[in-house]
Amino acid sequence: MFRNPGILPLALWATLNLAPPAQAEQFLADDLVVDGSACIGAGCASGETFGETDLRLKQAAISIVLEDTSTAAGLPTTDWEIKANDIGSNGAEFFVIRNLDANTAPFRIWGDAPNNALAIDSIPRNDDIVDTGIGIGTRLPQTNLHVVSSVLPIIRLERDGSGGFTPSQWNIEASSFEFNVRREDLGGRRPLRILGAAPENSLYIGSIGDVGLGTNAPAAPLHVTRADGSASVLVEDTGGAGAQEMFAMRNNGGSYFTMDNTAAGTTWFFTHENASPNRFIIADAVTDGPELTLTADGDLTIPGQLFTAGSCAAGCDRVFDADYPLPTIAEQAALMREKKHLPAVGPTPEDGPFNITAMTGGMLNELEKAHLYIAQLEDRDRMRAAQIAALEARLSALERR
Repeated sequence: MFRNPGILPLALWATLNLAPPAQAEQFLADDLVVDGSACIGAGCASGETFGETDLRLKQAAISIVLEDTSTAAGLPTTDWEIKANDIGSNGAEFFVIRNLDANTAPFRIWGDAPNNALAIDSIPRNDDIVDTGIGIGTRLPQTNLHVVSSVLPIIRLERDGSGGFTPSQWNIEASSFEFNVRREDLGGRRPLRILGAAPENSLYIGSIGDVGLGTNAPAAPLHVTRADGSASVLVEDTGGAGAQEMFAMRNNGGSYFTMDNTAAGTTWFFTHENASPNRFIIADAVTDGPELTLTADGDLTIPGQLFTAGSCAAGCDRVFDADYPLPTIAEQAALMREKKHLPAVGPTPEDGPFNITAMTGGMLNELEKAHLYIAQLEDRDRMRAAQIAALEARLSALERR
């Protein structure tokens, strides 16, 4: 507990300044009542003008010590000091309340603090409960903590490193343009920014952790809702070139995602099959089996027909055009023997992939040429049959002579 025998009781200080000058201390063993104003300190003068002031402390170094002399066990004994300004040249201007026992200053007001730097008031609430309002920069707080600035209100959360942990500085800032959280000690980067024009429920976190973007009733861990036709998800990497995973679905079992056309009433499912053989399946909501299945071996099954949009570079039906350069049978045979494949189909690697669309078109071209060759051979066969019949008739006529 702080002890300073040179500090006089407040009542005695007032008595010394109201009574005629004395050469020794005066001790009053009874109550002291002053009906008027009092000035205490070396700066007080005869004829002091008080105005509306009741008590004035006036001297070069102003301090009030609240010294607790309690000695009984369990009673508080902390001594406090109320002090104004430093002592000495170029000292700091402040008003401070100090804990003398702990040598700490839990409350301090600097001399250059602006108007309404701190105000405490009552604030009414909608439920008719009167609550406490603290104003920083305003004398009329409207909420429990009301921070006002003519430029940019900022709240700083700082860890100074004195406790052995890594220092950090976080700012919470708000302007007409945006609300943001800034890491001031790392280049002022802003990991969280909310623009002032952000709509209602731009970000909503439900009671079980579901996140809603545009909705206050998320029906999934992440629920994106729009009413203007703009609902979408974009995953973009603007770094260096190179392949990377951009979307992943992991589950202890099968998985699928759904595309639902609410206007048409149709639904498609893209599924990683849960049971063996764990196929990739595309199916609609009609329970007539999948529309497409793909196995890990690459076997593709579709119950319907297959249509491709590839072009028929070999010409396909052009073989029936009058200006089509149809090779002769001999030319076609020589070309096949030379290339060791059908010319319009192209080579087919024994163990490699091939273009089924292009090769199908080439096969159609070769098939149509083959039918033309068959027709040519049929015409030639009829001509030879007619020639043989004519020769046989002539031979029979000669034999009858």
